Amino acid sequence: MEITTKINGDVAVINLEGRLDLTSANQLKDASREFFSKDNCKLVLNMDRVDFINSSGLGALVSILKEVRNHKGEMKISNLAEYVKEIFDITQLSSIFDICEDELHALKSF
Repeated sequence: MEITTKINGDVAVINLEGRLDLTSANQLKDASREFFSKDNCKLVLNMDRVDFINSSGLGALVSILKEVRNHKGEMKISNLAEYVKEIFDITQLSSIFDICEDELHALKSF
């Protein structure tokens, strides 16, 4: 998995590309930790190029959401591919995560 980060105002955007599985789940958790150092962190996970996700990947997302909430922050997920959105719906995680149509909508929703 390729993980890139950028800052847009006071929001951290993490772009993901590839498979979100056991190996990359730990990479993603490591990449997101630097943004937990301050309260009121705002995080967008852009999953536009994620072509596979399994339970380890979903677990990583839940873990990151928990950390963000512990730091009184907010997290949005954007650009879910249809396959990934279906996984979120089946597991009922779509009711837990704030899912936005695209990155722009996610940024505007804070």
